[in-house]
Amino acid sequence: MPESAILLNAAALQRALTRIAHEIAERNEAGAEVVLVGIPLVGDQLAFRLGSLLSDLWKLTVPVGTLDVSMHRDDLDRRAAPTIHPTLMPFDVTGRTVVLVDDVLFTGRTTRAAMDALNDFGRPKQIQLAVLIDRGHRELPIRADFVGKNVPTTLTEKVRVRLDVPGQEDAVVLEK
Repeated sequence: MPESAILLNAAALQRALTRIAHEIAERNEAGAEVVLVGIPLVGDQLAFRLGSLLSDLWKLTVPVGTLDVSMHRDDLDRRAAPTIHPTLMPFDVTGRTVVLVDDVLFTGRTTRAAMDALNDFGRPKQIQLAVLIDRGHRELPIRADFVGKNVPTTLTEKVRVRLDVPGQEDAVVLEK
């Protein structure tokens, strides 16, 4: 089993999400124009949690969707068969502020794929990016607007975000 270190325990993870929600609310005064779109497998869970926090802050329901980016990735030729996850976009993104939500920002390639996939659903007024962890090592000129924690890593380390795992506390773990 690989060595690991807890980067965020459950309480710290919740504080980071609360801070991100407040930052989103500060940057987007017109809360009714904001929709959240999570990238599976963990970004979608984070998006629903942020949606709940923002709904409490703005006193209105914040629409939350999920967006599978598998077929928009630029490494399809390197994968045996992409794992397809459900896309659920129960709203129109045209003219809205879309906050893409993901767990870990690494090379930026998943975010690029998400922006490409999002275009299939309309033309947003703007796209913002919220991530729980930014670990560096960007290969594309992409940066997050909202970051829970910056964690410098090596290329060989892995960052795992663990949410809603039966018998385990929510956490962010660095595996060496």
